[in-house]
Amino acid sequence: MPKATGENMRKTGFVALVGRSNVGKSTLLNALVGTKVAIVSPKPQTTRHAIRGIVNDPRGQIVFVDTPGVFDRTRDPLTEALNREVRGSIEGIDAIVYVVDPTRAVGPEEHRIMNLVQAAKVPTVLAVNKSDLPERERPFVYEFERLADKFRAVVAISALRTRNLKPLLDTIFELLPEGEPYYPEFQLTDIETKHWIEELIREKVFIQMHDEIPYSTTVVVDQLEKREDGMVSITARILTSDERHKKMLIGARGAQVKQMGASARRELETALQAKVYLDLTVEVDEHWVSRETHR
Repeated sequence: MPKATGENMRKTGFVALVGRSNVGKSTLLNALVGTKVAIVSPKPQTTRHAIRGIVNDPRGQIVFVDTPGVFDRTRDPLTEALNREVRGSIEGIDAIVYVVDPTRAVGPEEHRIMNLVQAAKVPTVLAVNKSDLPERERPFVYEFERLADKFRAVVAISALRTRNLKPLLDTIFELLPEGEPYYPEFQLTDIETKHWIEELIREKVFIQMHDEIPYSTTVVVDQLEKREDGMVSITARILTSDERHKKMLIGARGAQVKQMGASARRELETALQAKVYLDLTVEVDEHWVSRETHR
């Protein structure tokens, strides 16, 4: 591929999406990329690892990094690991999009993120989410707008309604350096398929179990195979650290795990464009959190 020069040189760079937990970063990433690359849930701590989504444009390529939410206190080993993941994710990036939720007051978590952003010393855009809501439902919008002088630009967006994403992309491209694309134009994410399947199943656990199950669950795909007949065969386990939670995840006569499996299978078939056989079980593993935090 010949190197572009002069007026033909395109913009390329890594852009971190940061913000407190549950402000809509994953929803924004999916909206920007145009397809689902990050799992979405109304629960905090849904995103546990930095996930990359790639936007290709005539102007160049943006590699967005969706980070876990930042928490004010490291309440447990998993929360501490999430905060560590955020700090690592903003090293070596070219710009930051700081996503905020104007339905929630500025608090200690926001100040902690501001310190991280300022320490990164890269151009930062403030994306004020949920602009689709009536003003009375966004009582803290002016608190964030008063921070405008700390950012290169402020853009009011709605990740859920995909509102004002073009102005956001326009602003980001202006901030990025010139360079060659990091990924082929057809690629939308650098997540391995196996990891993406684990994340999708975990999303179904969060959505179905609501507040019944705390964050003592993860998902492991043990086997992923495309058969000769075109069907994709997947064997996966939901791991929990508590026997009581295992019973809740399985449900009466296996109803809960069957429903989660059916929901995951339908979405997998749409995404993979193939029939999917999903063998989903639940196991107790008291040590999965320590493995997660020391990986």
